[in-house]
Amino acid sequence: MAHTAVPPLALALILSAAVLHALWNAVVKGSGDRAVAMAMVNFAHGLLGLAMVFIFLPPARESWPFLLASTLIHFFYYAFLLLAYRKGDLSQVYPIARGSAPLLVSVGGVLFAGEWLSPQGWAGVVLVSAGILIVFFARGPIRTDKATIAAALLTGLAIASYSVADGLGVRVSQAPFGYIGWLFLLEWFAGFGLLWLRRRHLSRISSHSIAIGLTGGFISATAYGLAIYAKTLTQLGAVSAIRESSVIIAALIGALWFKERPWKMRFTAAGVVAAGVIVIAFG
Repeated sequence: MAHTAVPPLALALILSAAVLHALWNAVVKGSGDRAVAMAMVNFAHGLLGLAMVFIFLPPARESWPFLLASTLIHFFYYAFLLLAYRKGDLSQVYPIARGSAPLLVSVGGVLFAGEWLSPQGWAGVVLVSAGILIVFFARGPIRTDKATIAAALLTGLAIASYSVADGLGVRVSQAPFGYIGWLFLLEWFAGFGLLWLRRRHLSRISSHSIAIGLTGGFISATAYGLAIYAKTLTQLGAVSAIRESSVIIAALIGALWFKERPWKMRFTAAGVVAAGVIVIAFG
């Protein structure tokens, strides 16, 4: 499949998903107990998924291997993301994780879906990845905990893996919303696992923390649902790269809400990401 300009509807869906994705990551990063907040995110996914599986047709049998693979990969994604946010800044962990994904997804699109981007498309993907990774060097790798870097990179690998799995799965599902619903419902088990890990502290969980986590979960579910549906409209690599414009929002949130510094280099990187998105969308 050759690359053409991204359809306007797909572009609108992906950019909306990008904004929402940065917001839910900020919610988890800013919460007092991140494991509990992540568990509530998964419970919100499960509630939405439960409703969707009753409303929409189930996905075709051919999509279930991809659906189950994505569910398993998401469990690792949440674990690595929590590890990365334990010590890392939002405006640094987030770009490392997201910045390593577009190139991997683009390669996965070539290998598993036969989707070859044009030279302009590849240039846009490289711009997005390079711009995001500039944030990593804004503070320098020496000053960042190595375990945090490793966790962020593993998060990026998980993102690329489930993005390809879901892109392939939703296309053969014959019922995109049914596929999304079952994915969210199966993620419910991750929430129970996280609460089991925090079982000694459950009595101290406040209603405020639960409400914050559930809010983040509904935002997260909406974001990923939009991104999955967009994969039925355009190339996997294009969806992944444009979605990473969320780093612009994450940089703003990190600088203004969490007072993370240095902000000038991070905003410069956000501009490079924006340029890459424009190249992919209109190249």
